[in-house]
Amino acid sequence: MREAIINFSKQFDYQPVIENKSALKKAEYFAVVGMGGSGLAGDLLRDYNPHLNLIVHKNYSLPVLADGILKKSLIILSSYSGNTEEVIDSYQAAKKKRLAMAAISVGGKLLDQAKADGIPYIQFPDLGIEPRFALGFSFRALAGIIGERNAFEESSGLADLLKPEDFEEKGKELAKKLKGFAPLIYSSEKNRTAAYNWKIRFNETGRVPAFCNVFPELNHNELAGFDFQESTKELSRNFYFIFLKDFSDHPRIIKRMKTMEAILRDKKLPVKNINLEGENFLHKIFSSIALADWTSFHLAQAGGFKNKSELIVEKFKKLI
Repeated sequence: MREAIINFSKQFDYQPVIENKSALKKAEYFAVVGMGGSGLAGDLLRDYNPHLNLIVHKNYSLPVLADGILKKSLIILSSYSGNTEEVIDSYQAAKKKRLAMAAISVGGKLLDQAKADGIPYIQFPDLGIEPRFALGFSFRALAGIIGERNAFEESSGLADLLKPEDFEEKGKELAKKLKGFAPLIYSSEKNRTAAYNWKIRFNETGRVPAFCNVFPELNHNELAGFDFQESTKELSRNFYFIFLKDFSDHPRIIKRMKTMEAILRDKKLPVKNINLEGENFLHKIFSSIALADWTSFHLAQAGGFKNKSELIVEKFKKLI
């Protein structure tokens, strides 16, 4: 796991090759089907370019869209292992409707079917890492299939710009503060994928409950849950608030964050501000993710967890 974090920036040198490229159809809409870490690239690409007609489907079958939209869509099946149950189900549903498809994986049933059916696919390197740690590979593969040139070129620069090792000490210090707490990660809506990445890294790597939400929506509901009552005030003390602050956010979002921070601190609740900094959008997001990786890694070390992750998830899969 440590090696995966340190070497993460090397993934942005990756040059994806589209096999069966002649069968890749032009599309007006894109639907990325992916669960867990395999769906993160779709979330991030949608945040990078909100004007893309792209949705991320994290479920069985197909997204609920009119048939006319589906026929103009490219269904992109993303599964790191190639064996994700929901993605395989979506593949069969798309095949039955004769929809345009493409696949992204390291192998497994998904690529076996794509090869048999002549479907365009990208097979990226299998380094034996967990899907969340392969986000660079999957982001560049997805940008390549969609033809999102700006995202592809900007991400290339991260091979030199991003220095994961620079974030370890800061992550280690934050992990010490978080011990014994359930993190709550808050961001603006435009940075929701960064907040979600923090959450899943705390869940999967750190092995702790963690949750995320976005401004301004959380001020209209979630904030009310921290209005101390004698019977519930101890519940709030289980949380550690992490604010992902971006100076390019709307001024009212910045004010909301500052105001909510003051309210929480007044109630003696712990708050940590993380400034999203970098030379461009992707540099900011992936630098933040690098910090989240180190924080969750050291949190797991403090908790005595081994590097092998997803144990309870694997048990769940066997049970179903």
